[in-house]
Amino acid sequence: MTERTVQIAVLVGSLRKASINRELAQVAIDNAPAGVTVRIVDGLAALPFYNEDDDQGAVHQGVATVRDEIAAADAVLLVTPEYNGTLPAVLKNAIDWLSRPYGAGAMTGKPVGVIGAALGQYAGTWSRQDTRKSVGIAGGRVIEDVEVGIATATLGEHGVSDPAVVEQVVAAVERLVSEVAVAA
Repeated sequence: MTERTVQIAVLVGSLRKASINRELAQVAIDNAPAGVTVRIVDGLAALPFYNEDDDQGAVHQGVATVRDEIAAADAVLLVTPEYNGTLPAVLKNAIDWLSRPYGAGAMTGKPVGVIGAALGQYAGTWSRQDTRKSVGIAGGRVIEDVEVGIATATLGEHGVSDPAVVEQVVAAVERLVSEVAVAA
C-alpha cells in the first residue's frame, strides 16, 4: 500500500516577485520531505477586497480558485513580511475570503503555520502574531510552535539559502506534516 502525498498550500503575503518571503516559500518547496508536496497558491493580488455582498451566489473566479486550492490542501503555510507593524493587506484579505462561509471556510480545521522575514529587528513578530490571530478566528488550527522569523538585515551572502535558515523552514514544514498525521 502506498502512502498518499501530503499537500501543503502556501500563501505568500508579499506580491513582489523577488521578495525574500517568496524566496522563503521556495525554500519550503525545494526542501519538502519525501511524500510532501509544497505549492504556492498565487493570485492573491487579483482578489477583490472582501465584501459579504460579493460572497453571495457565484463568487469572483480568483476567490473560487484560491478557496479550492486551500480546501484541497492538507495544511497551510503562510509566509508573511511585516508592513507597518502587521500583516500585509493582501494576506489579510485572502484570510477573510477563506474564512467564509462562516464555520465552513476553506481553512477550517486545517493545520496552519506562519513564518516570515522582515526588515525590523524583531523579524516580523507582530505580523506573525496578527496573522495567527486572524487565522485562528477564521477557523484554521494554528500550530503555534511553527515559528520562523528571519531578520532580513542579518542575512548573510547566502540569504535564505543559508543552511540554518533552510533547517528552520524544513522543521516548520515537518511540524505541519506531523499535525496532518495527527488529524488523519
